[in-house]
Amino acid sequence: MRSPRRRRRAEERQAGPRRTRARRAGRGGTVTAVGFVGLGNMGAALAANLVGSGLTVVAHDAAGPQRCPDGAVHVGDAAQVAGKTDVVVFSLPDGTASQQVAREIAGAPGRRAAHVVDTSTIGVSAARAVAELLAGSGVGYVDAPVSGGVAGARARTLAVMYSGTDDACERVEPVLAGLSDRRHRVGDRPGLAQALKLANNFLSATALAATSEAVAFGVAAGLDMGTMLTVLNAASGRSAATSDKFPEHVLTGRYASGFTNSLMSKDVRLYLRSVEEQGGPSAVGAVTASVWERFADAEPGADFTRIYPFVQRP
Repeated sequence: MRSPRRRRRAEERQAGPRRTRARRAGRGGTVTAVGFVGLGNMGAALAANLVGSGLTVVAHDAAGPQRCPDGAVHVGDAAQVAGKTDVVVFSLPDGTASQQVAREIAGAPGRRAAHVVDTSTIGVSAARAVAELLAGSGVGYVDAPVSGGVAGARARTLAVMYSGTDDACERVEPVLAGLSDRRHRVGDRPGLAQALKLANNFLSATALAATSEAVAFGVAAGLDMGTMLTVLNAASGRSAATSDKFPEHVLTGRYASGFTNSLMSKDVRLYLRSVEEQGGPSAVGAVTASVWERFADAEPGADFTRIYPFVQRP
């Protein structure tokens, strides 16, 4: 006759690796139900990952239930989410939205949720403000922005960079494990993960804008775009723009990364503001911000990979 431990391991093997990961992750208590607020392109994919990991997911989106993934339950507001779940995940457009939802969570009657995981890109100061707001109601906060796009979310290859206290990070580990297979703790207080995410998006924005100009130059000179990309990816000009964005979206004409120019412009502005607050160098940042602001103003809400035809136009 099998021991209880062996029986449990056999059940986990039958349930599959993702369900096993969700049950085993985290030594600081059991998470059985996860809330999710914000079901945009990225949020819907992340919420679906949590469902796939074996966690019960209760979600809310201001636009309604149409983006709620199969297997999740949609409710009417964030307060209801907080009343039915242990941890609430945010995937929201900016710091104003994160602070508003945090207030709803903190003041929710009959609140069950004890922690928030914020995957939004909101900036250093906003993350610290949200953490302080929630702490006043005894809710822990983990700053956990993500990078890798909607395709990365669906493939569970997103980079999740997160920061928070030891206790908070340990308590939400089952949720982080449900989001992606690639997780990196980068600090012990909220805001540090935001700093890294802003640096990452600044580099991504700069590389894509610069690659667009370089490819436009080469094509105008008579080079084939595919040939250029092949050589650039074997040379020192290689970046995620040449290895991923251009081959997948520009060369094919798909322009469907799931991330908009308006959001990228917002992220670069946040980066530049944070740099200025610290008194750091910003010469390249100012130029990059200007390019993305002009693109977002000209074609608001366009896929951010469409910066190539925007730059290419005389």
